[in-house]
Amino acid sequence: MTKISIIGAGSAVFSLNLVRDICLTPNLAGSTLTLMDIDEARLEAVYELCRRYADEIGTTLHLERTTDRREALAGSAFVINTALVAGHERMRAGWNIARRYGYRMGGSLHIFHDEAFWINFYQYQLFESLVQDMLEICPDAYLLLVANPVLAGITYLGRKYPQLKMVGLCHGFSGIYYLAQALGLEREHITFQIPGVNHFVWLTHFYYKGEDAFPLIDRWIETGAPAHWEQCHPSDSLGLAAVDLYKRYGVFPIGDTCTPGGGSWPFWYHTDEMVERQWHEDPMAWWSGYFRHLETHVAQIKAISEDQSRKVSDAFPPKKSGEVIIDMVESIACDIPRVLIGNIPNSGDFVPDVPRDFAVEIPLLVSKRGIQGIKTDGLPAPVMTNLLRDRVAPVNTELEAYAQGSYEALLQLVLMDPFTNSLEQAEHFLDEVLALPFHEAMRQHFRKH
Repeated sequence: MTKISIIGAGSAVFSLNLVRDICLTPNLAGSTLTLMDIDEARLEAVYELCRRYADEIGTTLHLERTTDRREALAGSAFVINTALVAGHERMRAGWNIARRYGYRMGGSLHIFHDEAFWINFYQYQLFESLVQDMLEICPDAYLLLVANPVLAGITYLGRKYPQLKMVGLCHGFSGIYYLAQALGLEREHITFQIPGVNHFVWLTHFYYKGEDAFPLIDRWIETGAPAHWEQCHPSDSLGLAAVDLYKRYGVFPIGDTCTPGGGSWPFWYHTDEMVERQWHEDPMAWWSGYFRHLETHVAQIKAISEDQSRKVSDAFPPKKSGEVIIDMVESIACDIPRVLIGNIPNSGDFVPDVPRDFAVEIPLLVSKRGIQGIKTDGLPAPVMTNLLRDRVAPVNTELEAYAQGSYEALLQLVLMDPFTNSLEQAEHFLDEVLALPFHEAMRQHFRKH
């Protein structure tokens, strides 16, 4: 009987997807699922929805809820962290300041993205306090980190708590299935290798029914891509920018690698509005659509929760979500070996040339033995150069700033942004973000000396 705890369970959509996946995994029948959130009203609403869903599906699932994290951790074998401490309004407040100082959504994970430094600060505090509690209360449990920043979070925790069993999970790699669909390929017949770091992964090996499938990509670019570009939304992961990067580097960017979900890398497709129109890029519209999507789902769930006559399973049909979280739990708990994609420290040189104490996103062999990285063939030299400059260096700088409480190191992070033009611009922007009324804790942490 496995106990699984969800930290930040007030996120109704995510929690319902996890419950749905558990309900559709017979090997986990009878497990205990503990929902934990500090927002009691949201927690109660999510608990009732999840209870109704499990009853409708007919699964034996012991559901619990609590606002006490230590209570949730007691006896847990798996801890899934989905929590976002500082909400989207705080994120957008910082974005508004950034826009006034000339920053654009293009190439930065640390300013114009949901992993902005003023969001990450609170996430790091949560991650660390959660891990300290886990090591005291359930030291043998696995931490499944799905809350951003996965890349920086796994890197930080891996360095400071090497004894912790952990993995970072993100669905960005599943962009390979979007590509396969565009090519008209059946996903069960494709195999692939997509190494890199979170939000920066590249298709280096691709086979369909045992045959090299890169020629199929080349043919699609010539014959099918133009029609796709005419109908797709701006900043599509198979858009003009993605194809241009493929032609330049010989490997295909997957998922959020070159979309707003990954920081709209690289910046050269975003230098001004005219350039963005040329490349069919519109990061602000992309994020607006993302927020509308969330609002629609929240409204849908609210309506279902208020109408007891409606079946939750009608809105969330009994079909797996596509996330690998519960597959990973099942593989470890029930010793069902699988190869799954996840983020772990690069201790085994799984992606050559990435520092060994830095998190990489790679294929993992998951079973009762735990989570074992599988060594990849790495990335072409030009891609690796960009990875080291635009992912490794900024994350290391941000983590140094956080660990030392250094205003100067945090300023260096802002200076790394491709749209920083002067020291004065960076300082004024940083000071104005820190001066926001809800950032007192961050102001104290990064106090000028």
